[in-house]
Amino acid sequence: MGQQQLLLIILGVIVLGIAVAVGITMFWDSSVSANRDGLTNDLSSLASRAQQYYRRPSYLGGGGNSFGGLSADAAGIGKLTNKPNNGNGTYTIASPGTGTGPTANVEILGVGNIQFGGSLVSARVRVYPDRDSVWVVN
Repeated sequence: MGQQQLLLIILGVIVLGIAVAVGITMFWDSSVSANRDGLTNDLSSLASRAQQYYRRPSYLGGGGNSFGGLSADAAGIGKLTNKPNNGNGTYTIASPGTGTGPTANVEILGVGNIQFGGSLVSARVRVYPDRDSVWVVN
């Protein structure tokens, strides 16, 4: 083989290696992004259920205009969903329901299944009676 053919083979192997490395990076980034999106969707759904709990009268199993019954243990999240974990992650109530009226709130944490930057992907939602706020932690 001539030097030109060897050079073309080496160049082809280098280009192929770079393409594989870029493809793996893109796949991983897409995976992390999909897990974050799944967490935020689930947290939005749980926020809606928390607001329903807030508005439901206490004699019907709700909070009676309070998030107080949503405690930071398994029983608290159990009032919102019978599946505290799914393919996207695990959900817990990070801070129990506090206060009454428009300042009442509860915070729900979602921890994903994929690691990013040395820790698992996670997001939180703070739920108020009339709105919610979702943010990505990692």
